[in-house]
Amino acid sequence: MLKSLTVINFALIEYITVEFSEGLNILTGETGAGKSILIDALNTVLGGRASVDYIRTNTDFFRVEAVFDLSLANAVEPILQEQGISLEADGALIISRKFSRAGKNTTLINGCNIPLGVLRQIGSSLVDMHGQHENQALLNSDTHLALIDNFCREIAPKLAQYRGVYGEWLGLKKELDALKNRTRETAQRVDMLKWQIEEINAAALQPNEEEKLEKEIDILSHAEKISTAAVSAYNLLNSGAKGSGGVLTLLADIKHNLEVASRYDPKITPQLTVVTDSLYQLEETSTDLRLYADSCEFNPSRLNTLQQRMDVIYKLKKKYGASVHDILAYCQTAQRELADITNYDERIEKLAKAQAQLVQKLSLLADELHILRKRAGASLAEQITMQLQELGMAKAVFQAELNKAETFSNTGCTEVALLFSANQGEEAKPLEKVASGGELSRIALAIKALCSRRDAVHTMIFDEIDTGIGGQTAQMVAEKIALVAAFKQVLCITHLPQIAAMADLHMYIEKVAENERTHTMVRSLSKEAAVMEIARMASGNNSTQTAQENAKEMLKSAFLKKEQWRKV
Repeated sequence: MLKSLTVINFALIEYITVEFSEGLNILTGETGAGKSILIDALNTVLGGRASVDYIRTNTDFFRVEAVFDLSLANAVEPILQEQGISLEADGALIISRKFSRAGKNTTLINGCNIPLGVLRQIGSSLVDMHGQHENQALLNSDTHLALIDNFCREIAPKLAQYRGVYGEWLGLKKELDALKNRTRETAQRVDMLKWQIEEINAAALQPNEEEKLEKEIDILSHAEKISTAAVSAYNLLNSGAKGSGGVLTLLADIKHNLEVASRYDPKITPQLTVVTDSLYQLEETSTDLRLYADSCEFNPSRLNTLQQRMDVIYKLKKKYGASVHDILAYCQTAQRELADITNYDERIEKLAKAQAQLVQKLSLLADELHILRKRAGASLAEQITMQLQELGMAKAVFQAELNKAETFSNTGCTEVALLFSANQGEEAKPLEKVASGGELSRIALAIKALCSRRDAVHTMIFDEIDTGIGGQTAQMVAEKIALVAAFKQVLCITHLPQIAAMADLHMYIEKVAENERTHTMVRSLSKEAAVMEIARMASGNNSTQTAQENAKEMLKSAFLKKEQWRKV
């Protein structure tokens, strides 16, 4: 439940903290005193629209803080866990929102920053706010189906099952429609893919072919330099520079000298071994160099063939990828796509069969939903009619007309029209065409009285729901609101003394002018002050002793009724 609301620099409010109680919290005051401003502030801290227009003149920001006690019931626990937010030790949830003229928006829950979307989600789970705007929402046919669905608990799981199949069907339908719409494009694409695949296959590319070609081209391009270098190395090993004796001749002489020396001193044998091994290795190298030099030749024809091959690869790279590997990968992808398109008709047929199966499932689930809704709609209409009769509309008739739609939607195949007649003998007609403002208020209250027990939201707000009613009807509306407050926390702004008399906590809102500034104040009324306020509401500012006595009687009667309800 809502424990307190602190408002700073919001419209006419400079600074106030309001403490709320369980049961029925009534807010009254003169017109323009700021009763709705308080509700606007609460709506803002729950994620409603924030505007610089709300910021008090000559201040830079507004801040609103709401404290909720969730120790007994915590409907928002899954959301809090997802956001990593824990309750205070006493079960308190503290929501704070600050908005500056620069447009900076800060939202905190128990000290943790949260996105505005999450705040709205949490706010809607904490408070059910109902006012003239929500009354008008009853005229929107889009809300009628949700009203029936929320009334019957059996509908939610069936609707979830339907939506699962509907999602599959919708995805399949989009895929099938896309395939059918691509017929001409597909033919053009087939021709393109075939041409590309043929072009790549004709090239007969091999993995790593480009690297091998580059190496061979490099060798052929420099064949003369390579041959000259090999011959020169061979000559240096065998003949030396200018025929002065090659490396092999010198090594042979060194070997001979070391062999002579080793006969007399074996210590030199290791050096002899090294020279001998080197001589043999260089003799082999000399032979290899001669053979290599003999094999080296400049082959312009071969070089031209390789360069033409590289030109083919270069052109393919410009079209299909940065390397031979990428070109071959593209070809594989194109072949798969061509295979898919080639099986186009077969694929459409397969999808069409799968879609037909889903349509059967959807039709079955939609029928089951429609039956549940017709049953729930009839029960809801009957109970709302009874509630309206208790609210002074003895001849009122409320009906829910449900028809089967021809097409599937996210909510099924049910279309709903709420029908209403306030007078005996008059045909029930669509609610949006015949209901007056006062009748809408009572219909909304009847719905809330029926459905409030079924939802998990513990705090309910009625913002001037008494519009357009008075007299005996006002008394009936007051009793209905008080009944709701027997198991919900209710905040109610009202101009009717009958409703105010039902208060468990009565707060008075007034405008005060100080230091050439006007600001709104809120104070809780004592029993005596409540008598005077109810007398004022009933007879105006010049309340008489009779008016005060009537107020006392209203309070006494309200107290006895509430005591009677508590015993039940």
